[in-house]
Amino acid sequence: MTKHVIHCIFAVCVSMGLLLLMIGMADSVPNAGGQPHAEHPGMVIGADGAARLAHIGSLAFMFNSLLLTLVVGLCVLGVSERHRSRKFLAGMGGSWLFMLMIWWMMFSTHQEFLLTGETDYFMGFPVPTAWQMYGTWLGAIPLIVMYSYGFRTFIYTREDEAEFDALLEQATRNSKQD
Repeated sequence: MTKHVIHCIFAVCVSMGLLLLMIGMADSVPNAGGQPHAEHPGMVIGADGAARLAHIGSLAFMFNSLLLTLVVGLCVLGVSERHRSRKFLAGMGGSWLFMLMIWWMMFSTHQEFLLTGETDYFMGFPVPTAWQMYGTWLGAIPLIVMYSYGFRTFIYTREDEAEFDALLEQATRNSKQD
């Protein structure tokens, strides 16, 4: 299974690289980096947001989706194969889906704003920004919970600890004999 995980991670990385190439080669938009503000020198104002995303919006969405997939894939790879139970994989899958849902909400509410020019507010921010501010860290919580509460089940079990202690004891005995 480890080789399968490694191959998936490699495929995700290659796909991300291809997406970056496609984004880099996409048609550029005039004033994509902004233009000088009329009233405040040194400040830059952005150009039309919809125009800036017209050629790369879906590519950017796919790139970040793959980035979230990479994060979860690397977390799975970091757990010993013998501890990758159905429960663990279900938790990782649920975490991945939760992060993707937050990313989708962030992206889709921004797209909706670009189309309509209107947005609601949530806890002091426009909804797309609120998803960014609150959703980004919220999306990491399931992974943190899995690591914290599943540490002795998936990461470093009592058996792993006993094995490690035995290795240390053996190394100590060997160093005393030399």
